[in-house]
Amino acid sequence: MKALIYQGPGKKSLEERPTPTIQRATDAIVKIIKTTICGTDLHILKGDVPTCQPGRILGHEGVGIVDKVGEGVTTLKVGDHVLISCITSDGKCEYCKQGMYSHCLDGGWILGHKIDGTQAEYVRIPHADNSLYKLPQGIDYNAIVMLSDILPTGFECGVLNGQIQPGNTVAIVGAGPIGLAALLTAQFYSPSQIIMIDPDHHRLEVAKRLGATAIVNNKNENAVNAVMELTNKRGVDTAIEAVGIPETFVLCEDIVTAGGTIANIGVHGTKADLHLERLWSHNITITTRLVDTVTTSMLLKIVMANKINPTLLISHQFTFDKIIQAYDTFSNAADTKALKVIIDT
Repeated sequence: MKALIYQGPGKKSLEERPTPTIQRATDAIVKIIKTTICGTDLHILKGDVPTCQPGRILGHEGVGIVDKVGEGVTTLKVGDHVLISCITSDGKCEYCKQGMYSHCLDGGWILGHKIDGTQAEYVRIPHADNSLYKLPQGIDYNAIVMLSDILPTGFECGVLNGQIQPGNTVAIVGAGPIGLAALLTAQFYSPSQIIMIDPDHHRLEVAKRLGATAIVNNKNENAVNAVMELTNKRGVDTAIEAVGIPETFVLCEDIVTAGGTIANIGVHGTKADLHLERLWSHNITITTRLVDTVTTSMLLKIVMANKINPTLLISHQFTFDKIIQAYDTFSNAADTKALKVIIDT
């Protein structure tokens, strides 16, 4: 089968690899229909995730068809169409029983990280009963791919961890796919303001169409001053960091109001300054999280009911033999205006 291989920092290749096989009774082999590229994949390629070793098939998102099941799989059968969760969970360990699937002792974020992932024609999914979601026929698979990672990530790590309440003021720093997913799902809670901050004009225009009440281009203006003007010098109740660089985390510290919450989503590869000399007395909550996908079933119902439209986050579509081009497009978003890219196998 064809697969996209991480070859070390800055290096990737499209190669032939053996089709995966059942290794445990609880495994399933899934034939990929659609996959996509995540910002985390770019962090791996930059060398920000040293736990991902060269030779790994990348990718942790996708929709596919069950091709084989182990004898211990009880809720799925060959031919079922499934959503692949970016988080693998056994559903039995101490962390899973707390709803922290991301820290599963025999799973977590392993696809495209510690085991081979979804940017291939086939993928092995451990703990298939808990890590795959059976899909009805006729559903829009482009929309469903967004439920593998970015929608639950934006919702859980940004919106829920950000403790957004009706009438709150919210700023989302980073208008990439994850930030836009947080924007879509933040509207479940009717905040009075959602301010989107990004240096890319195109992404800000998309954010405006998706429901942002104000946009701030921090390439052209001082973002702190702009947010303070928009909030009567108060700052925001929730500041969501959706980039993963020190500057954007510090920006969140600068714009959060007393009693507010900073919700970090971004994947940070280097240290960021925590200005406790300013924040110690301000009743600030700082949250971190790796997506647990505990809300995937709920989000799937919302998408199927057409309450939100995740396809608005898709900008490009490629066939699998063009996956290197897809990576180039996605990683040069400022020039290509890329958001999420869909890859069809």
